Amino acid sequence: MRRARSIRCGASRAAAALLALAPVAAAPVAADETCMSPYMAKIIGQEDFIYVWTLGEEGVGDGQDKLVTVDANPTSPSYGKVVHTLSVGSRNEAHHSGLTDDRMFLWAGGLDTSRIFIFDIHSNPARPKLAKTIDDFVARSGGVVGPHTLYAVPGRMLVTGLSNDRDHGGRTGMVEYTNGGDYVATYWMPDPDDLRGARKGGSADGYGYDVRALPRLNALISSSFTGWTNYMMDFGKLLADPEAMKHFGKTVVVWNLHARRPVQVLDVPGAPLEIRCAWDGDHNWCFTSSALTSKLWLIHADSQGSWGASAVADIGDPAKVPLPVDISISNDDSRLWVDTFMDGRARLFDIHDPHHPKQVYESRIGKQLNMVSQSWDGKRVYFTSSLLANWDKKGDEGEQFLRAYSWDGRQLTRRFEIDFRAQQLGRPHQMRFGAYALYGLTGPAPSGGLAAR
Repeated sequence: MRRARSIRCGASRAAAALLALAPVAAAPVAADETCMSPYMAKIIGQEDFIYVWTLGEEGVGDGQDKLVTVDANPTSPSYGKVVHTLSVGSRNEAHHSGLTDDRMFLWAGGLDTSRIFIFDIHSNPARPKLAKTIDDFVARSGGVVGPHTLYAVPGRMLVTGLSNDRDHGGRTGMVEYTNGGDYVATYWMPDPDDLRGARKGGSADGYGYDVRALPRLNALISSSFTGWTNYMMDFGKLLADPEAMKHFGKTVVVWNLHARRPVQVLDVPGAPLEIRCAWDGDHNWCFTSSALTSKLWLIHADSQGSWGASAVADIGDPAKVPLPVDISISNDDSRLWVDTFMDGRARLFDIHDPHHPKQVYESRIGKQLNMVSQSWDGKRVYFTSSLLANWDKKGDEGEQFLRAYSWDGRQLTRRFEIDFRAQQLGRPHQMRFGAYALYGLTGPAPSGGLAAR
């Protein structure tokens, strides 16, 4: 079996030394999308597994949310097949997931019930097991609803919320836990009534969505979306409701990473979603995409430590609202994949000049499209289809899949696909990668156990 290699990843050797982390290896050509956090162990060889956090669908299989494990190693006899499923006993609007900094556990959230499920993926990477369920997220956090991004910092997980338990609107907070699932603190987003120390560089709205860290700048960057009332509403009904459409995020917030304190609020209208930050130590910028205005935005720092936000490119035809949903940056900061839900397309942008991105490739992946993850070397790209249960397309348009491609620098070539509905699995949402080598293993032993190095 081909072995994966793993390292600790980070923004720079200086930042790593400052934070008492392991030294950083030189950056290869493209990013391991599962290493969202610069503090996390990274797969730099062949990934063995894709863990797909999957939303249960009434009348499909057991109807429960589940973690689906897919064999992703081409040398394996079960390559491209589902090798394990683990249902959690309920439907919770399964959405995003994240790995702890040591990559021992995968945290997965439910946007409806606000439950968080913590899976052990290190004991047997092919067969994850449920280690803990957090049922009191709302109560312990002081009213945060809808755990979205689950993001690793040293020994901690930061969990962004989408809503609150008072009015189910978009005002929300970010919640910190230990890796073991113990509550630490809640940090509320700056809002018009309380900027919480942030400079008013924009129209604070209190909304939340994604978060990413730039440790070398002592910065956290968070984006904004909408509250429970909107994201649990039927999509057609939402689009036809002028009042509901007013309640979407329009800001990006820059935080002091160590103090967990908001510093600056930036105007980014149109619901800025995923944040992807540059890896190079001289690149002080991040990208996001605005779902409702179909634009790429550059969030950038100047030499004085002040931040700005600039709309730098259109995504498709904004008049048709293709609805950009997920983005993935390469580790050499040269390319950015952008998925659009409504037209089912993946677009690749050349971002060598981040202030002037240029689209260089486009492919239709499906009738609808949501998440994208790429391998460390940039040669493998994976896509899933589901956005939200009430927002997915209906009938034949609402196909549910995981599709795996190779990328040769010119075009995508399909390698395998799994029809989640045909296999009675549900709606696949976010992907995370796994590898035996992360835990000193080479794979399954002939005896049925695990083979150590």
